[in-house]
Amino acid sequence: MATSSRKAQTPSSLASKRPLPRDSSSEVPNKRMNWNPQPSLPHSAAPFVEGSIVRIAMENFLTYDICEVSPGPHLNMIIGANGTGKSSIVCAICLGLAGKPAFMGRADKVGFFVKRGCSRGMVEIELFRASGNLVITREIDVTKNQSFWFINKKPATQKIVEEQVAALNIQVGNLCQFLPQDKVGEFAKLSKIELLEATEKSIGPPEMHRYHCELKNFREKEKQLETSCKEKTEYLEKMIQRNERYKQDVERFYERKRHLDLIEMLEAKRPWVEYENVRQEYEAVKLIRDRVKEEVKKLKDEQIPMTNRIEEIERLRHNFEARIKEKAADIKETSHKCKQKQDMIERKDKYIEELQQALTVKQNEEHDRQRRISNTRKMIEDLQNELRNTENCENLQPQIDAITNDLRRVQDEKASCEGEIIDKRRERETLEKEKQSVDDHIVRFDNLMNQKEDKLRQRYRDTYDAVLWLRKNRDKFKQRVCEPIMLTINMKDNKNAKYVENHISSNDLRAFVFESQEDMEIFLKEVRDNKKLKVNAVIAPKNSYADKAPSRSLNELKQYGFFSYLRELFDAPDPVMSYLCCQYHIHEVPVGTERTREKIERVIQETRLKQIYTAEEKYVLKTSFYSNKVISSNTSLKVAQFLTVTVDLEQRRHLEDQLKEINRKLQIVEAGLIALRDTNRHLEHKDNELRQKKKELLERKTKKRQLEQKISSKLGSIKLMEQDTCNLEEEERKANNKIKETNVQKAKLVTELTSLVKICTSLHMQKVDLILQNTTVISEKNKLDTDYMAISSQLRVTEQHFLELDENRQRLLQKCKELMKRARQVCNLSAEQAVPQEYHTQVPTIPNGHNSSPPMAFQDLPNTLDEIDALLTEERSRASCFTGLNPSVVEEYTKRETEIQQLTEELKGKKVELDEYRENISQVKERWLNPLKELVEKINEKFSHFFSSMQCAGEVDLHTENEEDYDKYGIRIRVKFRSSTQLHELTPHHQSGGERSVSTMLYLMALQELNRCPFRVVDEINQGMDPINERRVFEMVVNTACKENTSQYFFITPKLLQNLPYSEKMTVLFVYNGPHMLEPNRWNLKAFQRRRRRITFTQPSQ
Repeated sequence: MATSSRKAQTPSSLASKRPLPRDSSSEVPNKRMNWNPQPSLPHSAAPFVEGSIVRIAMENFLTYDICEVSPGPHLNMIIGANGTGKSSIVCAICLGLAGKPAFMGRADKVGFFVKRGCSRGMVEIELFRASGNLVITREIDVTKNQSFWFINKKPATQKIVEEQVAALNIQVGNLCQFLPQDKVGEFAKLSKIELLEATEKSIGPPEMHRYHCELKNFREKEKQLETSCKEKTEYLEKMIQRNERYKQDVERFYERKRHLDLIEMLEAKRPWVEYENVRQEYEAVKLIRDRVKEEVKKLKDEQIPMTNRIEEIERLRHNFEARIKEKAADIKETSHKCKQKQDMIERKDKYIEELQQALTVKQNEEHDRQRRISNTRKMIEDLQNELRNTENCENLQPQIDAITNDLRRVQDEKASCEGEIIDKRRERETLEKEKQSVDDHIVRFDNLMNQKEDKLRQRYRDTYDAVLWLRKNRDKFKQRVCEPIMLTINMKDNKNAKYVENHISSNDLRAFVFESQEDMEIFLKEVRDNKKLKVNAVIAPKNSYADKAPSRSLNELKQYGFFSYLRELFDAPDPVMSYLCCQYHIHEVPVGTERTREKIERVIQETRLKQIYTAEEKYVLKTSFYSNKVISSNTSLKVAQFLTVTVDLEQRRHLEDQLKEINRKLQIVEAGLIALRDTNRHLEHKDNELRQKKKELLERKTKKRQLEQKISSKLGSIKLMEQDTCNLEEEERKANNKIKETNVQKAKLVTELTSLVKICTSLHMQKVDLILQNTTVISEKNKLDTDYMAISSQLRVTEQHFLELDENRQRLLQKCKELMKRARQVCNLSAEQAVPQEYHTQVPTIPNGHNSSPPMAFQDLPNTLDEIDALLTEERSRASCFTGLNPSVVEEYTKRETEIQQLTEELKGKKVELDEYRENISQVKERWLNPLKELVEKINEKFSHFFSSMQCAGEVDLHTENEEDYDKYGIRIRVKFRSSTQLHELTPHHQSGGERSVSTMLYLMALQELNRCPFRVVDEINQGMDPINERRVFEMVVNTACKENTSQYFFITPKLLQNLPYSEKMTVLFVYNGPHMLEPNRWNLKAFQRRRRRITFTQPSQ
């Protein structure tokens, strides 16, 4: 397999070209195996500024074995094909001037910059200096990943080198001065604060950045002092407030002591007052108890005679109750006999009633039989009359036969119609099933499209939101707008999706395709500017490339295993297909199989294709401009992520056509069903009419026979009713005889019942007399019982009262003893000691201490418990209001007063220090901000001038949200490239890559004339520009960098446009690389020029 190893195998050389050439040794840095550095240039050789690069030498560095570059004092344009080693010179400048390896964006270790296969490398930079050029040498040890430094061939440390470089104002880490290829995109990512810092270091006076740093430090300390002063002030105020509260607490402490002294005296008197109250209560209870005891004795004496009379009456009452029970038993027996006689009489009455009812039933039955016989005879007469009036029906049969034939014919037609209806219904069901099946297929296709949209939403949410907006606003666009390519592409076979996804970049896969530039600008303004969505958009070519034929027939390539071009693997709308053919040449890229992979060497040599795909790999083929050799690189294919879902749009359109055809057939079938139903209803109506006529004829034919049968049936019924006769007179005679016999028996029973009622009445009278006598006795007994119970109740109450009084006397006596004991304890008296006289009138005064009231005697205090308790409650409430007080409060108050005085002095010192910092800030700010504003204004003037010359607009301003936040100051760049838009801040997202490159280049050019740095390096910044902007920017670079007294400028580019303007002061350095380069010792530019002149002079003679 062919691989690209051009850098490792071919020698490299670099030639310089100027309109006014110098000595060839300085113009042509050669590659030599033995290193012999060129002598330094004299100070007056060229108008170099202090710190400019005079010479760059490299040994075993990246692509170079040995190489030396001699740049000019103004614009140095380094040009060469990709991979020849242009950026290697930029890396040599950075590393040779003590730059960090990581800043280049290539590697983080310096050893990686040594040419592969070599153990050591070397970079040497010679800088112009009026006092004598400065030569800095850096030797790199790959094994130890270590650098050795030399200044003018003498060993030195990296710190000394950095100090020497900084003294010449060289900042290789500043993107405003040194912009390598891999850092071009990061310039636009610089924040406003970082851009200001880089600009200050690059073109500002040396003290400007130092003033800025001092301001930030002063401001930080000012904030700390402000915070400290604020905290101390708040703390001091709290201390003063707290001490004010403590001052009141001291006064409240003495007020509380006065209340506590009074409480102590009240609590000393209260037990004596309480004892006296209980003692008086005890004497009163004892007197009442003695009176109640006498009353109990009196009640017991009155109760004895009443008890004897109650016992006598109780014996008399028992005698009367026994006699009453005997009379009640006799009455019960007699009543039972009366009840039996009454029951027998009632049974006789019931028997008579039953006989009468049976006779009445037989009479009613006979009357009903006679009535039914009369009605039946009348019905027979009516039927005979109707039979005589009935016409002759023998001629109806032919009519019945004719109707029967018509009815059979109508039923046949109806059956045929119903069969056709069933067939139509089956046909409709079949079509509906087919329709449902087609609908299901279409839904499955729509679900596949939803899967693609879900993948887009999950991976690129902004693009998905833009798709939704586009679907709602298609009316805003004049021409066709295609949704993101990944949604519009439909793979014919999803296993081939990996080829398409690996060939088309992810940015284009999610890009919208427009046919009109105006439509695209409307879309981007709405989506990017207004909705802040990150989306991509492209324009399809005006002339369609969709059907462009490949340069080679696929049949020629099938022998290598190719089975298709990329274009034939999928379907897409015409604008999308045209864009992909134009941009990615999908009609020229064949796709092969594993067989292609096996023949890859042959494919590369014979087909000369630029890109090919095998089963699992992608090959990119290039032809060297120098050796004409084919160089190939291969990468493994990534797994497809977005295009694996395949939606066959042609099949979906076919299904939609099929659905329309099914709907048309359904309409035809439905119309046929309606016609058949109308026909069937008409036949049904005719069938009903014929059936009705036939029924009427049959009824007329059978009516006479029915009448004869009815007459015969009625005559039979009359015979039966006449046979079932009954003799009413005989039945009445039998019933009357039975009633007479029953009445005789009933009269005998009534006589016996009357005799028993008289006996029962006599017994009741005797019983009532006995009850009256017993009632009199019971009444007298009840009166005695009531009187006895009243006296007993009064006795119980009086006895209970006596017990309660006695118990209360004992309780009060015990309470008096306890109160006396407690009162003695309160007054510190022993049990044997008599109560002194003063405790009956007054007690010794109790001193109250500070500000206390005069001593108060017992006689001056209240003499009742309620008054003492009320006064105690009042005094305790007042004392409880003075909570949290203790004797140490005065000590704390004094201590805090001292602390407040110390804190006041400390705060005063902090405020003086804060005022000093504010004064320093004011002075430094004036020395920093005014020059900075003037500097930014100059940059803005140059920047705006450059943009206006390109028919665009741009401005630079000093931006800050708060004037006092010096760490938030920044430089803001705002640009616009279209007249229809507003100025927008330069960001990595809003502008395109070319627009960011133009803005970056113009900003650096604006710094060029103001720059105090000795040189500036810009590597391949023109790669993203369109030809018009590239030409304009190049002209500005030449005009700006070639002025007098400007710093040195390095401009690296792989290609240039034709017919560009050049200046006499610029130096063009060509970098060549290839297998047929001359040996370094044979490189002589003057010899080449003489040879060219000889060829030119000899051509006319030939």
